[in-house]
Amino acid sequence: MALDTPYRAIFCDLTSDQTIDILPLRDVQFDDYIGKAGSLSGTIPIPDKAIADRVKKVREGRTTVYLERDGDLWWGGIIWTTTLQSSGRGVLTLSIQAATFDSYAARRRIRTKIEYNSPTDQLEIARGLWKELTKQDAFTVDFGEETSKTKRTAAWRNGDETVYLEALDQLAALKDGFEHQIMVYRDPVSGKRIRQLRLGAPQIRTGATDLVFDRPGTILSYSFPWDATRGGTTAVARGASTNSNAAAESRPLVSTPQIASDLIADGWPLIDLSSDHNEISDQLTLDALAAAELDQARGAVVIPAISIHLGGVVPPALLGRVARIRITDEWYSTGLDARYRIIGVKVTPPERGRPDTAELYLEEA
Repeated sequence: MALDTPYRAIFCDLTSDQTIDILPLRDVQFDDYIGKAGSLSGTIPIPDKAIADRVKKVREGRTTVYLERDGDLWWGGIIWTTTLQSSGRGVLTLSIQAATFDSYAARRRIRTKIEYNSPTDQLEIARGLWKELTKQDAFTVDFGEETSKTKRTAAWRNGDETVYLEALDQLAALKDGFEHQIMVYRDPVSGKRIRQLRLGAPQIRTGATDLVFDRPGTILSYSFPWDATRGGTTAVARGASTNSNAAAESRPLVSTPQIASDLIADGWPLIDLSSDHNEISDQLTLDALAAAELDQARGAVVIPAISIHLGGVVPPALLGRVARIRITDEWYSTGLDARYRIIGVKVTPPERGRPDTAELYLEEA
């Protein structure tokens, strides 16, 4: 990072989490989300051989990077891609692309039989999947003790080559499902870096009090993109083929159509949503998936976003926090005063006179 930035880039060994080096990182952008992996991009300058020898220890697939801001960990993940570049003037740099630790589950496949034949808390199944994928690996994560009111049965077979992250997402997407995320922080006593699986049913929630953002005030800009092309009023989920005769036409199992009757009565037309789940052969599971998909995309989808200055009042653990948004302008002439949950954060650190800003992605609380 630049000398005047509050951020520090710490490079570590993936499996042992031992610090390799602290190196300058320029042109940085990073983000994190509930429900999908976040990303980081940046460039390490290489002005001389001494720095080059240090940077050579940064290895794609084997190195992690943490961003620390004023002593707090704001981001952590795995470097998956590096690019060594030399400009026409002979200036050397190493560009890195990293993704949050959630992305590790996208690089592992289920190669053993996993069965939960009796009803089990869905969050215990989620922990069980992470425990299985790290069981014979030096890469580890910590676990909490979250519980939910929903119990399920589930099974995955050796040979299907199911990606662990897809199994988690599929389980989480069922009606009355849950959210999952790998969070990073420092242990307040030991100072050790912690990578922890964070679960919440039906949602991940953080903090007891609302964060308040005003415009005019802390909010630099905002957007409310209403998108009817991503929403719908009906939903169907398609599953595995029900035909065991290879000579006959293969047809998938289909859920019962789910319809948002209240939206239809309010004047919405029929707008169809559809999704494929090729490994599911259970009708009730498909019905639950279709119902959950319709709940998440009723009518028009909107993911509001606000851009703010980062300051001492903004904590590092933003995902899952509730933000109270107050806006007064020509559109909201009588004033908007609404509560939203923060589901995504994109940070642009300060550099070359650019301020330290964050874009917060929101959903109704």
